[in-house]
Amino acid sequence: MKNSLRHLCPLAILALWQLVCMSGLVAPGKLASPLLVLQGLGELETIGLPPGYFLHAHVLYSLKLVGAGFLLALASGVPLGILIGGSRTARTLLSPLLEFLRPVPPLAWIPLSMLWFGIGFPSACFIIFLGAFFPILVNTTAGVMNVPSGLVGAAQVLGASQREIWQKVLLPASLPSVLIGVRLGMGIAWMTLVAAEFTGVQDGYGLGYMIMTARDLQRLDLILAGMAVIGLIGILIERLLALISRQLLHRR
Repeated sequence: MKNSLRHLCPLAILALWQLVCMSGLVAPGKLASPLLVLQGLGELETIGLPPGYFLHAHVLYSLKLVGAGFLLALASGVPLGILIGGSRTARTLLSPLLEFLRPVPPLAWIPLSMLWFGIGFPSACFIIFLGAFFPILVNTTAGVMNVPSGLVGAAQVLGASQREIWQKVLLPASLPSVLIGVRLGMGIAWMTLVAAEFTGVQDGYGLGYMIMTARDLQRLDLILAGMAVIGLIGILIERLLALISRQLLHRR
């Protein structure tokens, strides 16, 4: 029953969307119908946009771009969060700078990114890195800081070394918060994809670049088709990360 209700709402929205477009209440240049969007998806895979640049290649390029930026954020955000959460000295030294930088949105970094890294993959990767880095950092820091002091004290009473306290107490206890940060970071990384590709692409691939090309051609159906692909892939990534999180927490 719950699964039926879960799918009923999206189907109802699609049906209403199609009816609104067929009724003429909205001009065709303002909103493309779901059937036109579906046809647009087929066109993107069979003809490509630009022609010869097929949908699956755009998807693979964007996944590679987001994956690179996210892995950089993960490799730096988790260790730095552990350091800041576990060391008062590191917190005193680094927190002011990080708190100053954290509210600056990734989009504000685009001009600097283009100056530092040029046009193409590196600059777009940097924007995605910024989107993912701070959620991972903040949640990792909070996870380490919120570990009950009683757990650490009990480990010390039992003669655990500092290394054992980190490995067997602090890291396992902070894992749920770290995993939440990872999922939030990936979500924001995927959301910044289109904006990151505003820095320009050299290979002619990327979902963001594809959507901008459709905009220049005034192909609303292809714009919405690209948005639908981004949304569907985002759902799949979130579900994959949720599955991995459950497995890791189960094995703690």
